[in-house]
Amino acid sequence: MSTTMSQAPVPNPPADPEIPPHRYTAAVAGRIEQSWQDRWAAEGTFAAPNPVGDLSEGFAERAQARPKLFVNDMFPYPSGEGLHVGHPLGYIGTDVYSRYMRMLGHNVLHTMGFDAFGLPAEQFAVQTGQHPRVTTEQNIVAIRRQLRRLGLDHDIRRSVSTMDPGYYKWTQWIFKQIFCSFYDEAADAARPVEALVSELDAGTREPRPETNPYGMPWSELSAQQRNSVVDAHRLAYVSQAPVNWCPGLGTVLSNEEVTADGRSERGNFPVFRRPLKQWKMRITAYAERLLADLDALEWPESIKLMQRNWIGRSIGATISFTSASSTGRGPSIEVFTTRPDTLFGATYLVLAPEHALVEELTAEEWPDGIAESWRSHAESPAAAVAAYQKSSSRRSELERQADQRVKSGVFLGRYATNPATGEEIPIFIADYVLTGYGTGAIMAVPGQDERDWEFAEAYDLSIVRTVAPPDGFEGKAFTGEGPAINSASDRLDLNGMGVSDAKAAMISWLVEEGHGQARTTYRLHDWLFSRQRYWGEPFPIVYPVDGEDVDRPIAVPDNALPVLLPDVEDYSPRTFPDDDVTSEPEAPLARATDWLTVEMDLGDGLRTYRRETNTMPNWAGSCWYELRYLDPHNDSAFCDPEIEKYWMGPREDGDAGGVDLYVGGAEHAVLHLLYARFWHKVLFDLGHVSSSEPFRRLVNQGMLQAPAYTDARGMYVDASAVASRGGGFFYDDAAVRQEFGKIGKSLKNMITPDDMFADYGADTFRLYEMFTGPLDQSRPWDPKAVIGMLRLLQRLWRLVIDEQTGEVRVGEQPADAASLPVLHRVVDGVRAGMESLRFNIAIARITELVNHATQAYAARPVPRSMAEPLVLLIAPLAPHIAEELWSRLGHAESLARTDFPVADPRHLVDEMVEIAVQVNGKLRGSVGVLAGADASAMEMTARQDPNVRAHLGDAEVRRVISVPGKLVNFVLG
Repeated sequence: MSTTMSQAPVPNPPADPEIPPHRYTAAVAGRIEQSWQDRWAAEGTFAAPNPVGDLSEGFAERAQARPKLFVNDMFPYPSGEGLHVGHPLGYIGTDVYSRYMRMLGHNVLHTMGFDAFGLPAEQFAVQTGQHPRVTTEQNIVAIRRQLRRLGLDHDIRRSVSTMDPGYYKWTQWIFKQIFCSFYDEAADAARPVEALVSELDAGTREPRPETNPYGMPWSELSAQQRNSVVDAHRLAYVSQAPVNWCPGLGTVLSNEEVTADGRSERGNFPVFRRPLKQWKMRITAYAERLLADLDALEWPESIKLMQRNWIGRSIGATISFTSASSTGRGPSIEVFTTRPDTLFGATYLVLAPEHALVEELTAEEWPDGIAESWRSHAESPAAAVAAYQKSSSRRSELERQADQRVKSGVFLGRYATNPATGEEIPIFIADYVLTGYGTGAIMAVPGQDERDWEFAEAYDLSIVRTVAPPDGFEGKAFTGEGPAINSASDRLDLNGMGVSDAKAAMISWLVEEGHGQARTTYRLHDWLFSRQRYWGEPFPIVYPVDGEDVDRPIAVPDNALPVLLPDVEDYSPRTFPDDDVTSEPEAPLARATDWLTVEMDLGDGLRTYRRETNTMPNWAGSCWYELRYLDPHNDSAFCDPEIEKYWMGPREDGDAGGVDLYVGGAEHAVLHLLYARFWHKVLFDLGHVSSSEPFRRLVNQGMLQAPAYTDARGMYVDASAVASRGGGFFYDDAAVRQEFGKIGKSLKNMITPDDMFADYGADTFRLYEMFTGPLDQSRPWDPKAVIGMLRLLQRLWRLVIDEQTGEVRVGEQPADAASLPVLHRVVDGVRAGMESLRFNIAIARITELVNHATQAYAARPVPRSMAEPLVLLIAPLAPHIAEELWSRLGHAESLARTDFPVADPRHLVDEMVEIAVQVNGKLRGSVGVLAGADASAMEMTARQDPNVRAHLGDAEVRRVISVPGKLVNFVLG
């Protein structure tokens, strides 16, 4: 389509004679916006061509000689509530930036998909019997409508949904790559399992020690034993793992789904920590690379720190404590400690209640002469241990680690030997020790650890200081540094050494004596990858039902992908009595009997297999969606290598590559980003991608905050149903407490953008969300302030369109000499705001130009040489009105690829002045403004100062006093 689709807007209804017939109103905005959205869709305005493949049309003409830009949003889960006004904050921000960069000449890829596998749709299916796909598809339709109504510049050809078989085929394929790989420490990379087997067969490699429990060399192992050793090397593997098991719901819950008192967030059922067989991903193999490679990324330092803390590298030693049994020597207990220098002060051992050695270490009867508190008032150690394990299984990890809790534990009835002192020390279990950290066992040094001190006091255990506290220290445990004390024997003397020297000496002694070794450990756990739910990706795994390899997980061939999710009659997992801690999960897929067993020839003849009945977690599909955006219709590969290299490849040596700008909430700072980085690095190691990181640059958008309300139980109630009266807030006549928090379902304070579209139009809504602060800062939702942005657009409209006739009122005369410096300083300021993602600054500069033009040309037409740059400046922010005005100015083509205005350096004279900002006459800050800035521009800039904003709060501004070049004073009512 080469001619404009625009036409004179339909006049406003004549109901209100005070409104000019051609004024820019919400109704006019709605018609303009939907007209341009239709045109963009019809013309494929935002289609980004690939270098090759089915989406390559136009590449040579529009993209080959241009720089590329890949902008990506964290995609939404399609909930039934649709988008709330907080979601578009980031979506609009990336849209503004990508539109701006397109006008700078970039080939811009910007699209949106859906993270469609999620628990809410499954819960609804359980309640109603409606298939989760039906619910999710309906929700996607609704959200697509909202996204389109925002005017986002998405290449809709590239949109994906993680629940589509054509998508999860490749999620399953990537899982297979991980399953069929091992981590080669020598190469510091993942390699195919076939290479591992070849090297083991050739004798050039030995199995990792922890993978071969048989005590025989590889050449002497049976086929079944070899399979077991190989499977123990895989990056995806099946293992017993402590999980949050909820019998009342019949499913394993994530930590986020468990309340602090150990109950399910949904239904308030008791939750138990217990080991179950689960799929896991060996993300810990990548811990060091995940840490080191953060340095190459353009991410906020706060997010990098969160990732570093989550990975949690600790350098120390593993120490072996020999235990005693009634028949002599018992099993060795391995502990990890970052302070091996304090070993002389270890006066007892503590194991996590779920530790694998607890049963073996539990004595048959209590030893003579122990304190009654050690017995836990139980007749036998076994009874005490069983009761304590059940009690601790009801506590979440967060509750178990709470500092304020009284420390509790149970003596196992056995002792171990401290290798440094040779003394026997008691072995306890206590729930402040977790299986996921270190070895799940600690040497307790109460003199140097506050939690150990509290436990020692509670159970009357010895306390030996091994680090001298400073003079005058009167506290209990001393956790600082100092010279070693009480740390000598006839074999080793650390006394007087500083911590670092004492550590080195102790580690050397442990290695020499065979009691331990130096070791680096990580807080990061292997990724629990199983869900006992229906609505998720099926695993591409089968298990033989008989033979020597019975129950061994085997990947299906690529030509069997996708493994389709079958239909079932009941979407709910099997539930059990609330306290049935011994129950076992039964996933809904276990009841799909026709699907459950399958006959296949996997290279050794036709055999019967059973499928995996767990499904993948919803994290799986979001680990790689940015790659599928690049080549969404490819049925022979998850992404063509040439396309991936073009959009995500490294720019230069040392560059990690990845998405050029990734925007999303800080709540995904750890798990999603770690998981996506892990998957991407495996694909990189195996040669499937050229980029070693998925996201080169990351920006976390701020949150929109609105009032939320809690009742007497502390539960959130529907904010829209809360009434304010008498200075209080009421829900169904019951008093509720007001707080402010992130807009969303969890706080029940949803606000839909649909009302904003109807009342103001999408462009006004876009401007408001971008004007309330920098993209990365949180801000309150204030619907009363939206009107200011509508008035800005109305003033812009009046500069170009006569409100009475609807005719264009732009003149062809040159701009005044006084206007040129204003224009070019504004252009320069808008560019700076766009490039720094501080769109509020860009809007403030545009407002300044609109105000100047309104005043300077009040009695005559605005020169085209000012009107056209002004329209282009606001185009990324308010694209619909900009397109309409551009069209009315005589341009047939969309302005989407029109060059963005460039400031003339001759007019960029540094004429900034510093003005004081007062609130009720008291100085609250100072800001820089352009010399000659009008009162409106001064006020707008002053309002952006954080300290001024804080002092204004929600108070009514009764009057604003502006002294040009001097000050702004806000007089509050």
